[in-house]
Amino acid sequence: MYRFLLSRQWVTLTLVALLLVPTMIALGFWQMSRYDERSARNQLVTDALAADPVPVEKLAAPGHTVTRAERYRTVTATGRFDTDAEVVVRRRTNADEEIGFHVLTPFVLDDGKVLLVNRGWIPADGPSQTEFPKVPAPPRGETTVTGRLMPDETTEASGIKHLEGLPDRQIMLIDSAREAERLDAEVLGGYVAQTAPEPAGGLPQRLGDPGKENAALNYAYAIQWWLFAAAVPVGWVVLARREVRERAAKAGQEDTDAGASDAAPTQSAAV
Repeated sequence: MYRFLLSRQWVTLTLVALLLVPTMIALGFWQMSRYDERSARNQLVTDALAADPVPVEKLAAPGHTVTRAERYRTVTATGRFDTDAEVVVRRRTNADEEIGFHVLTPFVLDDGKVLLVNRGWIPADGPSQTEFPKVPAPPRGETTVTGRLMPDETTEASGIKHLEGLPDRQIMLIDSAREAERLDAEVLGGYVAQTAPEPAGGLPQRLGDPGKENAALNYAYAIQWWLFAAAVPVGWVVLARREVRERAAKAGQEDTDAGASDAAPTQSAAV
């Protein structure tokens, strides 16, 4: 009854099933690893935002690379904005996906070191993006700013490339090493996304809070792959049993037809 399992069709079907099961199980474990990674990153963001503010120089220094644990930490700094050396970062969007600029203003600390402060987003409202936009002025004189510490931007992490020949005072990526060369000063590694004080008139728009990655989606995908893996052998058994039933029914019908054929000549002879 089960000899059909040795046919080419069923051997192929069985091999495909045997290949699919471990593949789907592996995909489930991969999705679970993504879930763990995303959950860990979300926890780092939560911990960083919940931590008490600290002076920026406790975490950053010239040449320092901001670590994952330091990213989004709330820091404070006291000094003054140097608007003469201010630049804008091209092709940035706000919460409404409008294209404009981020305003990057050097903030000179009391000891002479420079902190790069991203003051937020402004619209590209000039006649062209080659002209320096109108930038709202920051507070004058000595000021204390608060913000989230961020690592230098890189092409690898953002997908944005450094471009040559940009208009004056416009950049593509926030890179403290490049800004140190441009300013000829000691610049703290990374930059700060300013959260306070609030700007007069609502511009520049403050950058939004860091979003959380959807780790639950990866968890759901993992369960889904494992359910698929369990369904494959179940499906194989269902198909095999159906094949058995169909073959049994066909064999029974053939026996019935054969019996009817044998009985017909006998009845004729008796007549």
